[in-house]
Amino acid sequence: MRWRGRRQSTNVEDRRGQRMMRGKRKASGGVMLVLILVGLFFGEDVQRALSLVIDTNEQVQQVPTRSKSVNDQNVAFVKTILAETEDTWSQIFAQSGSTYQAPVLVLYDGRTPTACGMGQAASGPFYCPGDYKIYIDLSFMGELKRMGAPGDFAFAYVIAHEVGHHVQNIIGIAKDVRQKQSRSNKAVANALSVNMELQADCLGGIWINHTEKRGAILERGDIEEGFAAAAVGDDTIMKRAGMAPRRENFTHGSSRERMYWFKQGMESGSISACQTFS
Repeated sequence: MRWRGRRQSTNVEDRRGQRMMRGKRKASGGVMLVLILVGLFFGEDVQRALSLVIDTNEQVQQVPTRSKSVNDQNVAFVKTILAETEDTWSQIFAQSGSTYQAPVLVLYDGRTPTACGMGQAASGPFYCPGDYKIYIDLSFMGELKRMGAPGDFAFAYVIAHEVGHHVQNIIGIAKDVRQKQSRSNKAVANALSVNMELQADCLGGIWINHTEKRGAILERGDIEEGFAAAAVGDDTIMKRAGMAPRRENFTHGSSRERMYWFKQGMESGSISACQTFS
């Protein structure tokens, strides 16, 4: 990717090098109830919500433990790609007479508190609609390579996917889906979650379409890297883990579905083409 020398976003919060301080206080009944409701609201099960109670009460504050390199190339890359999403989505929103509210991207090591509970690197990059922030542990770049999606554009695609979730949140799609999930059984609620992920893939494709029109950033082979990242579907991951792919256990969709919607957004450049719920 031709990313060096381009604008870098200031909407990055760097929590790397901080450790968690543990508290000894017990969770009150009120705190426990609120976190369980948050878990249910965001599609988590009760056991997961209870685990967040434990994590939340272990964490009191984060304190620096080591200095961070100012000239960290990976951080520069993240800031540049985030800036590209800001410029592109600001332009798209302006075309419809709206103003784009950019998210904050948080870099962290291991785990960090969020408005959606305790974020953990093992879960991969994620977006929290409760605080309008994207959370990324940079060790995920190594995970992408191990999953067969090397290259800078593969990671840029991941950032664009999470920004897609932010777009869903600020235009109201995420709220509508959560309301539908609250009235649905587990199977339907899970299917809606998968549709949300596929739509975020499509929105990531839209970012590519419009960013290229603003000024070429892609190089030969970059699109193939994007397809490789999109191809990391639930079926592929399950097979690598020695499990039989089961639709009811999907979280992001199959490799074929993810590639289809990524391509749909990239070729159309239109949000109206990302109707994964129809």
